[in-house]
Amino acid sequence: MTRQKVSWLGRARRAAGREDGTVTVEFVILFPMFVSLLLMSFEAGMLMTRFIMLERALDITVRDIRIGNYEFPTPANATEAHDMVKADICARSILMPNCMQDLMLEMRPVNRTTWAGMDASPDCIERGEPLGEVSFAPGAQNQLMLIRACAVFDPFFPTTRFGLRLRLDPSGGYQMAAMSAFVNEP
Repeated sequence: MTRQKVSWLGRARRAAGREDGTVTVEFVILFPMFVSLLLMSFEAGMLMTRFIMLERALDITVRDIRIGNYEFPTPANATEAHDMVKADICARSILMPNCMQDLMLEMRPVNRTTWAGMDASPDCIERGEPLGEVSFAPGAQNQLMLIRACAVFDPFFPTTRFGLRLRLDPSGGYQMAAMSAFVNEP
């Protein structure tokens, strides 16, 4: 071996034996995992908080509908009734930015012969699209009713592992639905 190769090999052995900088290597490996865990925890917490707030606002509004505090317009104007209930849900909810634009409601009576519920997938708003036909029928007295509220939210950290696991709609937001049943009181 030549002297140049020996000196290079000796320097490589000495560098491999040194222990300074090992903490830096561990930090570089572990820090992204801890930050990702922190961001995923925040995203999950906000998701649950928004869901609880949506359910709470829906329950309070359903209580008012159930006892007859609403004067619904004629059944032919379902959009006006929809907007009236939607405004009350948005007024009672917090942590729902752009609630009036990102919330859609479905309400209909339950057929007591078939006991058919609502479809498995909720009708959610599509951002940037005009509001389509609204499935909102206030029902009559002593009628069993189903109501579902579907809201679209933007994730705070869409690139974290948790944010990537959310089912996103075409606008980049995730859909969240709350449902309730009640009987119209006389």
